[in-house]
Parts: sequence; C-alpha cells; structure tokens
Amino acid sequence: MTRIFLIRHGETEWNKIGRLQGHSDVKLSPEGIRQAQLLAEHAPFRTFDAIYSSDLSRAVNTAKILAAKFHLRVVEERGLREVNFGEWEGKTADELRDDPDFQSWLAGDNTVKPPRGESNADFVRRICKIFESIVEGLMKTGTTECAIVTHGGVIMTLLAVYGLPQAKPFEWTMDNGYGYSLRVTPMLWQRGKVCEVFAKIPEEKL
Repeated sequence: MTRIFLIRHGETEWNKIGRLQGHSDVKLSPEGIRQAQLLAEHAPFRTFDAIYSSDLSRAVNTAKILAAKFHLRVVEERGLREVNFGEWEGKTADELRDDPDFQSWLAGDNTVKPPRGESNADFVRRICKIFESIVEGLMKTGTTECAIVTHGGVIMTLLAVYGLPQAKPFEWTMDNGYGYSLRVTPMLWQRGKVCEVFAKIPEEKL
C-alpha cells in the first residue's frame, strides 16, 4: 500500500483577492508561508519518503518547508502546474463575468479554452499523465509515503477522476495549506486506477 498526501500550496496575494493565477509564478504571501509552516508542524504524516511539487514557486516553496522537516529534496514537475488561463490570468471572475467563453469554460465545456491558454480537456490529460506516472513509479520502487504539493484545480480534478468515494470536482475543494490523504493499493489501481480518499490534511482547522 502507498499513501499519497495531496496538498494545496500556501496562500498568495492573488488568492486573497481572487485573481486567476494559472501558470503565473506568484510567490507565497507571509500568510502562505505561515500556513506551510503550520502544516509541517501539525500534518498527520510522521514521515514521507518522497515529495513532488509543481514547478511554480508558490508550490515549490510550500514543498520545501515540508521537505526540510524530513531532509528531503523536492522533485519539481511541470506537469503538476495549475491550468493555464492564458489571457485570463491576473483577472478575477467578476472582471470576466461578461466573457461568454469564460462562462462556458466554468460550466465545464471541454471545447472551450482561455485565449492563448489550455482547454479543460488538455488540462485533464496533462495532470492525469503525470499523476499516473508518479503513482506507478512509487509502486515499482516500493515507496510507501509520498507528498505531492500542487494547486487547487489540480487536486480537485485528480480526485474527481481517481478518488473514492466518487464526487464532482467542486466537492473536493480545500483551503490553501490543506489537502487530502489517499490510499493506493495495487489491486484497486490495477483494476480501475482508483485511490481511496480517507482523510483531510490536517483533519482540524489550524
């Protein structure tokens, strides 16, 4: 059995005001740094053997704070980035409320993508490819405890695709600095590529 801790990066100033970040490399705010430090102190994992992260600084720096506790090197993966919002990046949903493409995108239309950005379909393919690669690598090497620090949209989408119990993406929302614990067993993964979601990280509000 392998346990994977899917963790959303700490808060940024853009998170506070609701700006779409996507591939924009927005750094952690002081509050985001504090959230990562609290998570390192209070998260349910006593140890882990590997830590992966999106290569954007808000995720990498969250991961480094966690990794320092266990003297691990962070493995950065571009495939774990948030969806590329293209020309919508830096804008709020309110600023885009009159954009029909944005409204269709929000509704889940896989044929629509942000101008110079990434469609929902391309996003799902990208993150599923890297997640499956990580899971299969962990099982092949016998790694039993792993953390993945990434973005809210990535986590919600991955859990909607692979998580048990089954739920829609919006049902897997989480605050910055929080996430979910997954249990991956070879039998379940080989039969249907699914993971059991068994706890929130951390289980109580910090």
